[in-house]
Amino acid sequence: MTKYPESIQKIILLLRKFPGVGKKTAERYAFQMISWKKEDLELLSSLISGLKKNIALCSECGAIYEGSGCFFCNHTNRDRQLLCIISSPKDIFSLENTRLYNGLYHVMPGLISPIDGIGPDELNLQHLKDRIQKNKISEVILALDSTIEGDATSLYVKKEIETLGVFVSRLGLGMPMGSSLEYVDEGTLSRAFSSRSPL
Repeated sequence: MTKYPESIQKIILLLRKFPGVGKKTAERYAFQMISWKKEDLELLSSLISGLKKNIALCSECGAIYEGSGCFFCNHTNRDRQLLCIISSPKDIFSLENTRLYNGLYHVMPGLISPIDGIGPDELNLQHLKDRIQKNKISEVILALDSTIEGDATSLYVKKEIETLGVFVSRLGLGMPMGSSLEYVDEGTLSRAFSSRSPL
């Protein structure tokens, strides 16, 4: 059986690391790149190689930023008594696009999933509790994925932080069961955010 050239094989293997990209899609992407202009390939290569150097994770909230510090932590006009807990830095941008939330964020380092080796100890809840107390948070909004892992994590986090005297709510109607915030449209997310309810 004839194999692709080694460089193409390596690109295909790397492309398959993307979620939802199977062998055929990776092959299509790799062969498409062969037809790109040299400048475009060089730009892509440069952006990818500089990703770890240029993009950082905020040590306070877990958001991504580039340049002089985290926009969400440093912005003075945000409501510092509201804290929204999400499971991915990307979810911050989905919520920002609804224009319904103007508080702080907290990205969980993972969702409870024994199969993936993620238990309560990996959630670093002490950091979350410290932030709640330091900022005198009045409401924590749990905006984790509507999945078994997301629900289990939400219930565990609620149990751990409700002793701090903080009101805990979660996204309401509009979030289909089994859904990830990443794939929910802005209209649905807006309705879910507006109708959040006590947990």
